[in-house]
Amino acid sequence: MLERIITQPDNYEPFLLSQAIKWGDLLFVSGQAGAGDDGKIVDGGFRAQGEQAFANLKRVLDAGGSGLDAVVKVTIFVTDMGNFKEVVELRRRFFTAPYPADTIAEVKALYDPAAMIEIEAIAAVRPNTGN
Repeated sequence: MLERIITQPDNYEPFLLSQAIKWGDLLFVSGQAGAGDDGKIVDGGFRAQGEQAFANLKRVLDAGGSGLDAVVKVTIFVTDMGNFKEVVELRRRFFTAPYPADTIAEVKALYDPAAMIEIEAIAAVRPNTGN
């Protein structure tokens, strides 16, 4: 049975998207960008957006009974591969060994012209979370 995961605020609702879907012991998280609670991309450049994107990812993972340490696959989209070293630093800060499988891809644009990074993930759901 599919279960929709929602956090507040839910900036995804107007676009008919789920923040995440739980199916069995897996959690599939939609792309998380560097948007604040107001839905607007944060100021401060790539690093600030990356930190916000990871914070948003963590919030959805936690709501779904998972966590950053349970991510098995991550896909990171960037609008400039020149930020690759920053991505590695963000991964070092937010993930621990064994690091998740990863795909990083440069894309022409994301959903908001100001967005420079978006992260989607598949994670294991922790047993006995009550969710």
